[in-house]
Amino acid sequence: MDSQEMIDLCKKHTLYTWAATGKVDPWPVSHAEGIYFWDPDGKRYIDFNSQLMSVNIGHSHPKVIAAMKEQLDRGLLYCFPATATEPRAKLGKRLSELVPGNINTFFFCLSGAEANENAIKAVRQYTGRRKILARYRSYHGATNAAMQLTGDPRRLHNEPGMPGVVHVMDPHPYWYSFGKTEEEVVKNNLTYLEEIIQYEGPDQIAAMWIETVTGTNGILPPPPGYLKGLRALLNKYGILMVCDEVMAGWGRTGKLFAFEHGDIVPDIVCMAKGLTSSYIPLGAMGLSDPIAKYFQDNVFWGGLTYNSHALACATALAAVDVMMEEKLVENAAAMGEVMRGEMARIQAKHPSVGAFRQIGLFGMLDIHKNSKGDLIAGYNKTHPAMVATGKFYREQGLFTFLRWNHIMCNPPLCITEEQLLEAMDIIDRGLDITDQVFEG
Repeated sequence: MDSQEMIDLCKKHTLYTWAATGKVDPWPVSHAEGIYFWDPDGKRYIDFNSQLMSVNIGHSHPKVIAAMKEQLDRGLLYCFPATATEPRAKLGKRLSELVPGNINTFFFCLSGAEANENAIKAVRQYTGRRKILARYRSYHGATNAAMQLTGDPRRLHNEPGMPGVVHVMDPHPYWYSFGKTEEEVVKNNLTYLEEIIQYEGPDQIAAMWIETVTGTNGILPPPPGYLKGLRALLNKYGILMVCDEVMAGWGRTGKLFAFEHGDIVPDIVCMAKGLTSSYIPLGAMGLSDPIAKYFQDNVFWGGLTYNSHALACATALAAVDVMMEEKLVENAAAMGEVMRGEMARIQAKHPSVGAFRQIGLFGMLDIHKNSKGDLIAGYNKTHPAMVATGKFYREQGLFTFLRWNHIMCNPPLCITEEQLLEAMDIIDRGLDITDQVFEG
């Protein structure tokens, strides 16, 4: 099938996400390997966003493909959730060894959204409380309850939804600032948050959800000391902390999990994406020991047909082994330093690059429209120069996300310095387009 036939049939018979299907311009993809993918006509693209920040070990790793084939040959692909299987047993044990702290019990599902959905059930059943705190710049998934946890404007078109979610400002809101220094930001945000807790009723709040590093809405690492301060504040009122590490987890930030940067352990961690490097769908909710103990004696009122799917669990085991054996977490930290240097160079060169943020291989450039610091586009909006820049990158053989006023830089963790510099050079040259509309 050639590229155009593939595009035409997909648009005619399938529905695309977050878009009017008739207006999308999908990338035709035939195969992928390492940091690259190809279209049916043979053109190669650098995958500079790991698809959806998820193909962490790179595409088509032979060890993972072999493990998937081995599981297929065993004749066990699926059993209903009440069974015990070797892949389920081994993966649970492996994760208990790798995930820090007292998180030793895992509920396996198919996505990050499902992990969050089941965590909502768990915190409400465990605490007997109904309210949940979440943040405005967050994204937690597109299923019903996860969409209501989500703070960004995609939530608006899915309301009304599950009641009980109270949204609060991040340490770094979009236009407002909690202070001029990181110390001020931490102090003022936590003071504000405690007042919200008092108004909502501390004994009514089951948990607070955070993306440990805010992902699609800015790639915002928390200020130093924030996670410890937040953990202490929530502990004061018996409120559970849930870290959504669907994007930030599994090496993306230069540590296995982003909460390790803050020297804390949450009560629940939600994961997906990098868990299997997206070779096959799998998500997980990781429970700390006290919560897991509660559900040893009390029914967990949640479930799904594909819980602990044998092929998915076997795939995750292989993907996790590749990540650890090939030291991809360490490579993310090392290559992150290279990417930060390139981002700083690009910012100094291009007036339209107003800011950048990076932690490991989790990075983003902010594009400004003038010297006052106004962003080139606001929430849920775009600008013709951003559209043209995206088209330039596609012509140059580079895939990444351009969203609102952001350019994302999230390559597979196996990327080499040479490959990283090649990609950043394309990013650099494309920014001449946004410079042309910059108002000095």
